[in-house]
Amino acid sequence: MPDDPHHVTVDDDVEIPVPAAGETWTVGAVVLDRYGRAFAQRRGPGRRLFPDCWDIVGGHVEPGESLPDALAREIEEETGWRLRRVRRLLGISTWTGDDGAGPRHEADYLVEVDGDLDHPALEWSKHTACHWFGPDDLPLLKENRAPGEYLVHDLIVKALREHPGVR
Repeated sequence: MPDDPHHVTVDDDVEIPVPAAGETWTVGAVVLDRYGRAFAQRRGPGRRLFPDCWDIVGGHVEPGESLPDALAREIEEETGWRLRRVRRLLGISTWTGDDGAGPRHEADYLVEVDGDLDHPALEWSKHTACHWFGPDDLPLLKENRAPGEYLVHDLIVKALREHPGVR
């Protein structure tokens, strides 16, 4: 129901995969501010996966959890914001990290959130910085990444291109 502060709207044409038994899934959220910039946070240098790299908000889907529920949980844990709307699927990918956990499937979404976008409540034990990325900032998203490892960059570029007033 729309008056419920915890209600999440998923637009009708948004694909929501259902993880099969034994599959490991992650979710990612691209959040845009009122200026059409995308939020990213820098992972800490001690992180096992993708240390000292820029990342979108997201994480692992827990067993029995739906992808929208995982998105809402990860957004709140990592920023303090509340997921309001899942606008569009930006892409589904499969990747294998260097942590020995095997392949992961990842669904990344363009979302809208409620909360103070100027003051995210970062998990400082996991992240060292945050930034709102506009078109001029995009090269920063490739820091500490090898060619072909530009998933976060490419997702943010896709989200910015689809936002009104952003080229």
